[in-house]
Amino acid sequence: MGIFDKLKLLPGAGKFTSSSPHHHSHLPPLDHDTLAGYGTPAGMGASGGAKDVERTSRATISAQVGAADPRRTHTGRIPAELITPVAVTEHQRRTVAMAVSVLLQYPDENFHDTVAAVEQHVEDLPQAIAEDFREFFSRAYSASLRDVEEHYVETFDQRRRCSLFLSYYAVGDTRQRGMAILAFGEQLRSLGFDFDENDELPDHLCVVLEALGLSEGSSHEQAVEFVASYRDGLEVLRAALEHTDSPYVSLIIAVCRALPRVDAEIAQKYVDLIRTGPPAEVVGIADLPFPTVQPDDL
Repeated sequence: MGIFDKLKLLPGAGKFTSSSPHHHSHLPPLDHDTLAGYGTPAGMGASGGAKDVERTSRATISAQVGAADPRRTHTGRIPAELITPVAVTEHQRRTVAMAVSVLLQYPDENFHDTVAAVEQHVEDLPQAIAEDFREFFSRAYSASLRDVEEHYVETFDQRRRCSLFLSYYAVGDTRQRGMAILAFGEQLRSLGFDFDENDELPDHLCVVLEALGLSEGSSHEQAVEFVASYRDGLEVLRAALEHTDSPYVSLIIAVCRALPRVDAEIAQKYVDLIRTGPPAEVVGIADLPFPTVQPDDL
């Protein structure tokens, strides 16, 4: 059994059958009347320190975000210092994505067993990324399940800047969020993944990372481009977790290290699509790097 098959079998993983992720959320099920406000976490307070960061010019950040204040998302200011990517193989990137997808799930009674299972698969990762995981493992083992559960809820469910829903960084808690969620679902389906939205929304970071972890070849290249285009939101999340001294920051840093830089124009196309929702009248858009589908097919 390969590493990805093993990780898929862990509690909280997506149990893909016919390319179908099924994430289990501790949040309420989706209701169409709550799309705009669904999942609006907000943060804790403390202090932490970043490691191995690279200063990025404000002009670069401005080009990637393209907002009224280009240095901000809807949840906070994009850090001026971004995590430096490291060279990874496709297999290593997939391992990082699958491992973080599993570890970022709500911690249940199997949490420490899950940590131990994931720990077996990270030693072949680049040294910096492996160290990120080891830091998380160390802090996870030293905490009780109750402490981990309370920290998870206080961090991801009660702090806006620690949202695990990527569309929240693009459009915030607005009416646009419903269309943004549909756009995320369409992009995942274009990569060959289907899922039950009653389990988890398609813009949830665990869902997106699992798709990245299970995709291969050209689909993996598209998935990398898709996830990396939301690097601004991931960096805001990373900075917020650092500020709270959360152990989960090490996992977000690991993801950021495994993602390449994305051309600003491509990143903006993804952000624009999320903000406006999927096209209503066309089957595809020529200048987008993935196919789209008609609403009747959603």
